[in-house]
This record gives sequence, structure tokens and C-alpha cells, in this order.
Amino acid sequence: MKLEGRKVTVNKPASELTDLLKSPENYRQLMPDSLSTFNATDDGFTFELKGMPKIALKIADLKENEKVVLKSASSSLDFQLEGLMNPISETQTEVQLLFEGKFNPFIKMMVEKPLQNFINALTDKLETL
Repeated sequence: MKLEGRKVTVNKPASELTDLLKSPENYRQLMPDSLSTFNATDDGFTFELKGMPKIALKIADLKENEKVVLKSASSSLDFQLEGLMNPISETQTEVQLLFEGKFNPFIKMMVEKPLQNFINALTDKLETL
């Protein structure tokens, strides 16, 4: 299953966004308003949204000014969320979120809409940085 967020322009240079996304604690400010718990670790974070199960992510890849890849820290779920950064000026960066997960058809049917809503909420928060 693949989902895409819309491309947005963030009023920060790509280097500043990369620095922000290096630190798991900084992801708290990108979470939707329905966030009920958030705990950062050295290489990732766990969070829970109201009405959703706890999700654990780890920072799997970080390429300066290009992308950050978050992968599921749970062996029972195989997915990743990739944030692509495209510098458009010294003060602005175009960002797009891409989700890819391997789910059976039943799980896909249950999670597709909530995941798209989550990606849209993250995109909205990124746009306001």
C-alpha cells in the first residue's frame, strides 16, 4: 500500500529541516492535535493518537537536505514513512511525505483512511513550520 501527502512549501532551509528531523523529540511538534502520548528515544519515538494503537518509529535513514526515512520499530508491522525535501531557495524547501506499507487486504482496508488523514495532518503541521 502506498500513500502520498501533498507537496508543501516550508519556510525553512533544507539544512534547518534536516537538523530538526534528526532529533526524535522534535517530531512531537509535528503530531496531530489528537496526540495522547509521545515518548522519544535515542533513535526514534513512540506515540499514540486518540482511538488508535501505539505506534513506534525509528529514524532509519537521514540524508542531509534530501530525505528522512522513519520505519516501524515493531516486527509485526512492515511500513515506512519517507519525507522528501527539495530545496527551492535559501529560505524555502518543498516537502512531500510518502508512506509505504505491506499489509494484508483486511488490514489495508482498516488503516488506509486513518493513515491518509495522519499524513495530511503531518503535512499541515510541516507547512506551518
